[in-house]
Amino acid sequence: MSGLVLSLTRSGPGGIRTPVGVSRQIYSLLPLSARAPTREDCEALEASKASVLSMPTFDVVSQVDMQEVRNAVDQTERELTTRFDFKGTSSTIELSDHELTMRSSTEDRLKAVAQVLEEKLVRRKISLKALDFGKVEEAAKGTVRQLVTLKAGIGSDQARAINKFIKDHAPKGVSSSAQGDQVRVTSKKRDELQATILALKEHDFGIPLQFENFRD
Repeated sequence: MSGLVLSLTRSGPGGIRTPVGVSRQIYSLLPLSARAPTREDCEALEASKASVLSMPTFDVVSQVDMQEVRNAVDQTERELTTRFDFKGTSSTIELSDHELTMRSSTEDRLKAVAQVLEEKLVRRKISLKALDFGKVEEAAKGTVRQLVTLKAGIGSDQARAINKFIKDHAPKGVSSSAQGDQVRVTSKKRDELQATILALKEHDFGIPLQFENFRD
């Protein structure tokens, strides 16, 4: 009977003798995930990243132009001081950061203050969806007040609603994902993104939406 003859090699002084070719065989049996990436693997990965980055995209955001809000509040204040029906009602409006405080002598006059504010905001193209009215509260000297918060940014619940809407109503090639307080929308085709924008504009998400950073 003929036997299998293996030559032995020594890996350095005091090293262990191993059959020639065994190390090569062990390497070849390693799973692909354990192997070092080849040059071809790296090139393919970079090409994949470049393909994704080069796809047409746009961002869905919800922003409020605070300078225009300040202008609207200033105009409201001037009207409150000049209109006859506001004289003696202690009607005022103040802006602090993203919060408005309205005050007046009665709840009826407070509603009138809000109406003036809304008119000024609409003229300056500020969506009324950005306003979150709080409850009317009693204030000092028999007056009433109401806080109004200006909503900015897309919250997690609204982002989920937008993503679901895009999944259900946008063309099949369109995908989206939340990125901070905005939503990134991607597609291989520009026309599909334009169709998605039109669909989003027609749906009411309870907040003002803008579409920015359109890239081909």
